[in-house]
Amino acid sequence: MLEKLMPRSDEFFDDFDAQCAATVEGTRLLQALLNDYRDVPVRVQALTDVELRGDFVTHTALNRLHQQFITPFDRLQIHSLLSRIDDVLDFTHAAATRLDSYDIQSILPDAAELARLLVLGAEKVQEVVASLRLLKKPNQILAGCKDIKRLAWQADEALRSGMGRLFKSGMDHLTVIKWKEIYDLLDTATGKCNEVANVIQGVVLEHS
Repeated sequence: MLEKLMPRSDEFFDDFDAQCAATVEGTRLLQALLNDYRDVPVRVQALTDVELRGDFVTHTALNRLHQQFITPFDRLQIHSLLSRIDDVLDFTHAAATRLDSYDIQSILPDAAELARLLVLGAEKVQEVVASLRLLKKPNQILAGCKDIKRLAWQADEALRSGMGRLFKSGMDHLTVIKWKEIYDLLDTATGKCNEVANVIQGVVLEHS
């Protein structure tokens, strides 16, 4: 029933998949860097290359959205989904670049935990977005959205705990400011995964 209501336009689904693949790759690169903190400029550049690839996919898809008559679901929802997936990678990249530009010398465990949750969120987004092609299992998709929201909640909790430890750490004020920004960027990236879930919920519920 659902798939009959959804005109097929595989190019958009291909774009979603390519975006998610780049996003998962980017988040994994960041997590690997935080777990093995060396060769920072080179590894941040590798993530930059992934982010640029993701941007290209996003821009191509947005251009197609303005040119193609038939779309698989509402144009505004497609635009929102493309933008939110792009945001996840953008904020991931922003966190990585701060490590390099702020000359961070060593990693705090709470940053690594936030990156771990971000990878899990990006992987779950990839799984749920891929299931939009057919929409044969709306309950499964909605359950995946709940998982994304749970991970976003866990990231918020990790952020609160991490901030508490950061402000009690006795570090100099400038270092605290640097880490606060990095923490916020990591948490925001996971929050953008949650926004992806919100868009997908709207698509599923509208066509169920």
